[in-house]
Amino acid sequence: MGRAPSDGAGSDRRRFLRSFVASPRKVGAVLPTSRRTVRDTLDLAPLEQARLVVELGAGTGVYTRGILERIGSDARLLAFEVDSQLSSALASELRDPRLSVVNDSAVDVAGHLDGLTVDVIVSAVPFTSLPVPERKQILRAARDVLGRDGIMLVLQYSPLIERELRQTFTNVRRRLSPLNVPPAFLFACQGDPRPHAGER
Repeated sequence: MGRAPSDGAGSDRRRFLRSFVASPRKVGAVLPTSRRTVRDTLDLAPLEQARLVVELGAGTGVYTRGILERIGSDARLLAFEVDSQLSSALASELRDPRLSVVNDSAVDVAGHLDGLTVDVIVSAVPFTSLPVPERKQILRAARDVLGRDGIMLVLQYSPLIERELRQTFTNVRRRLSPLNVPPAFLFACQGDPRPHAGER
């Protein structure tokens, strides 16, 4: 398995900034996440053992590249990005047979899985910038596609989402990545506290 291509940090920052200016609520940060924070986040899940990984809010691909460096040669990664320019650029830059870039909302994740369950979800969606109904929809959609031992990793620039994460998942762990700009809160979420509620 080859390593993912280098990240082209300068062009990534410019593309990310343009997207932030155009849609600040959807992007949620002025700069892409630092490599250290990407590593800290991905360390919270056994990606090397995952067969199916989903990324929500792929942006310029800083997490996408980190995930591709860790997953096996027979694993699959579906990277969701609602911004069409960012998703097109990512699909063009990362020519990896394990990767599918999906230009769609994270709410519709189940519709792209053909009934399969996911081992790891990695999310950089700016939940606290979204309307409450939309972020609840995304969290429930993510929870519902996770396998029995699946784990969802969530990066945020505020701890405010923690309450909703604990309402959605049985077990939530939190750590801080203080050297990111701004400092990042990292969450690892597992389990469904309402497995028979039929909530969507």
